[in-house]
Amino acid sequence: MDEEPLDAYSRIVVHVAQTVLPSVASLAVRTRRGQGAGSAGVITSDGYLLTSAHVVEGAERAEATFTDGTEVTADVVGRDPLSDLAVLHARAAVPPALELGDAKELLVGQLVVALGNPLGLAGSVTAGIVSALGRSLPTGAGRVIDEVIQTDAALNPGNSGGVLADSAGRMVGVNTAVAGVGLGLAVPINETTRGIIQTLMSTGRVRRAWLGIAGAQIPLPPAAAAKVGSRTGLQVAQVIAGSPAEEAGLHRGDVVISVDGEPVVTTTAVQKLMVEGAIGRRLEVTVLRNGALVDVVTVPRELK
Repeated sequence: MDEEPLDAYSRIVVHVAQTVLPSVASLAVRTRRGQGAGSAGVITSDGYLLTSAHVVEGAERAEATFTDGTEVTADVVGRDPLSDLAVLHARAAVPPALELGDAKELLVGQLVVALGNPLGLAGSVTAGIVSALGRSLPTGAGRVIDEVIQTDAALNPGNSGGVLADSAGRMVGVNTAVAGVGLGLAVPINETTRGIIQTLMSTGRVRRAWLGIAGAQIPLPPAAAAKVGSRTGLQVAQVIAGSPAEEAGLHRGDVVISVDGEPVVTTTAVQKLMVEGAIGRRLEVTVLRNGALVDVVTVPRELK
């Protein structure tokens, strides 16, 4: 057996562990409901930490412990349940910040390493590959997280909020859930989530717009597809009473073709457009209704 590939693999994992683990904290969280635990990674030189929103749900602070024995209290600066991300700020000095990577550069089959610091363990490291990209993960807040990374790197209990790193030791995701045996999911570090992180650091919360429709992607009849230039559309299955969508005159059975000039075929595509800048702004929604294209104007409100 040729052991050289195994040696090279081992060297990579050891290097990532030595680079990343010192900056991964174990979080002990207390809430009115009891105690919780998770992990977090240092993301700035002035003591900001990144973890999963569900890890610090209901908490104002957490006790962070690092592998070198450093213990600090970290205040919860902001949570965003819709992306399952949260930011904390340490009250004292912490280890160096991790280098943030970009999950959009990941490839299926690429080596990744999941690192956490569960209570009672001096750091946890598992390695695997990216087994799928672009997954969607439903959240308890009723939305979905897009572009989730699926990996076969096992996630140990207490690893939620920990670091998913590439072979260079860059943080490319936040470990968020175990989807099944031998299957883990991570929220990606990309342009969208970087914006969320910055917003949480500066304002403590992320504002989003709300339209008030639910639906499913359907194939369009050939004549309609030729008319709109798309083979599919988003058929509205529900219009929430009192929502901006209802006020604009959208109806169940309408097939949404575009919102604000952007083609949409899924509710996820609509969600991507419901950013802070859309709150209170007139948006044109083009729908297919009884075979004809109809334009309606809606004004999204802030999601509460």
